[in-house]
Amino acid sequence: MAAYAFGEYNVGAPATAQPSVPPLPIWSSEGPSAGDFGKRDHIDHGVTENPYERRFSPYDFNGGTTLAVSGKDFVVVAGDTRMSSGYEIKSRNVPKLHQLTSKTVLAAAGCKTDVDTLTNMLRTRMQMYEHDCNKEMSTTAVAQMLSNTLYYRRFFPYYSFNVLAGLDEEGKGAVFSYDAIGSYERTPFSASGSGQSYLIPLMDNLVTFKTRLDPVPDMTVEEIVSIVKDAFVTAGERDIYTGDAVEIKVISATGITTELFPLKKD
Repeated sequence: MAAYAFGEYNVGAPATAQPSVPPLPIWSSEGPSAGDFGKRDHIDHGVTENPYERRFSPYDFNGGTTLAVSGKDFVVVAGDTRMSSGYEIKSRNVPKLHQLTSKTVLAAAGCKTDVDTLTNMLRTRMQMYEHDCNKEMSTTAVAQMLSNTLYYRRFFPYYSFNVLAGLDEEGKGAVFSYDAIGSYERTPFSASGSGQSYLIPLMDNLVTFKTRLDPVPDMTVEEIVSIVKDAFVTAGERDIYTGDAVEIKVISATGITTELFPLKKD
């Protein structure tokens, strides 16, 4: 078919390609993004042009170190008083030792809010036990209850590193070590928190003599307390989350005594 020209139009000629249409603006809460949409070399700041993911963690590690050592008829439990978040010191006077009964103390480091929630739960259940049985919970019963409480939250665990210390039914010192979901065992000593890796090798040498050939002596309360103080001084020199002071509790048949030993402040 012949093509006829009328002015600027060529009737019957094949259609020519149309110019490309610029892409539509990407809409966001701040309105359409501005600028030349045909350009591909503009800077994408990820705020108004592309979807991006927001993250939130329900946990926060507030640092701290705890230690418990059992003796023949006593137990020494200690924890520092520094509470941190990242590289900031939030407080220098937050104890990590929680007295549950007249013979049992929980030492817990980790997330402060989770530790408070856990201790409140334990105290509530212990109060129910006292109303039902008309007696105080024994240390071994508290150890089992703590295990059950942690296991109940195994799918969303308490961010709490727990060491339970007290006297058993025979009056001997007892220390129980826990993982995050309630598995526990009775040990001669246990440490938890940010300075755990510094304290356990030291206690292996000074308390249980695992790295020594001489016989294990029956140490007195004063000797154990002195070892605990030196251990926290060592941990404070190498762990930025351990410091300010260490609270030391001695549990014996006569009751619980408390001592506050200062550590470095930086």
